[in-house]
Amino acid sequence: MSRMQIQSDAEIIEAVSAARANGSTLEIVGSGTKRGYGRHCAADAVLDISALTGIVSYEPDELVITAKTGTLISEIEDALARRGQRLGFDPADWGPLFGKPRCAATVGGVLSADACGSARVRFGAARDHLLGYRAINGFAESYKAGGRVVKNVTGFDLPKLLCGAMGTLGVLTEVTLRLVPRPPHNVTLIARDIAPDDGFALLRRAWTSAFGPTGLAYVPSSVALSFTGFGAVGEGAALMRLEGAPVPLAEKIAGLRALDPGALLEEIDGERTFREIGNGHALVGMDADVWRVVLPPSASARFVAEQQPDIWVGDWAGGLLWIGSAPDDEAAAQKIRSLASACDGHAILLRASETMRSRIPPFRPESPTCTAVSKSVKAAFDPFGIFNPSRMYEGI
Repeated sequence: MSRMQIQSDAEIIEAVSAARANGSTLEIVGSGTKRGYGRHCAADAVLDISALTGIVSYEPDELVITAKTGTLISEIEDALARRGQRLGFDPADWGPLFGKPRCAATVGGVLSADACGSARVRFGAARDHLLGYRAINGFAESYKAGGRVVKNVTGFDLPKLLCGAMGTLGVLTEVTLRLVPRPPHNVTLIARDIAPDDGFALLRRAWTSAFGPTGLAYVPSSVALSFTGFGAVGEGAALMRLEGAPVPLAEKIAGLRALDPGALLEEIDGERTFREIGNGHALVGMDADVWRVVLPPSASARFVAEQQPDIWVGDWAGGLLWIGSAPDDEAAAQKIRSLASACDGHAILLRASETMRSRIPPFRPESPTCTAVSKSVKAAFDPFGIFNPSRMYEGI
């Protein structure tokens, strides 16, 4: 497979024009940290956009940043940290799950996968922070959508459509993101030796409270020692991250403790722990297929009780479960997906062998109606089927 090293939008337009004329296909690749996510992409050539780097503009007073899509997330976060700001969706670094280096993820790759960390429970998903973008479509046309302000209601909300599309709708070249302030202090409260049903119930109470936690996770004893920041936890631990200035932070801590006076809530430094949870740290290096099961938080304890996974972690107050299952086990995969559906959720196969991903759809199987809509959207942006063919669904 040939590889084209792209240096500019003009070169992308040239490559797409040639692919259209030749009837060939392109796999869009940045740093490649999530190349094993989704279906195998059997394209004719690789379009390497990793050289499209750099922060185009940063307006701290407006809480807005624009960057080329090959820019490393770590570079953006460093620039924001110097001005006391951050990306609210807490971008996840899944590279190590696929045997790639840490801190190699690009902003384009993170947005294409909608890769959110633990703070999603407070600030929303990556697609909620993508204000605008510039891209190349299947007609080899450069276009832009969205804007540079939070309230932008001109036309369709295309940024939300492109975010999470896994590069199947076009080549993102530039993105504009809204930012959130970085509070001066944070603390994590931990309730040790708490069963999953009680732990998730406590997290849901915290989630619906007025105290604005930016992380709500449950770690069972089977994986607790793999995380940084705390030791033995008995049956399991519920973690709640709070942020703010000293006085309001103290009030939030007191408020959360009052939610369950019977629970002993210790204060620990859990910042690194929450980053590890969002990155799927418990499953790095393990010989297991990796699932992300998205559920109503009230159904998470039921899922764990019925599935009884050996390796798992709960995030987003139970709205997300990281699950490890035996590699290439189709029966286990069907059970996970069936139970997730019964719990009004869905399961995404994040990491598995190429053979497994060819047999078990990595993404939630769509209904005929949704499939028809997906094909219509694909046809509107990429009518010749040039970009990342079948990366999400066969034939799309």
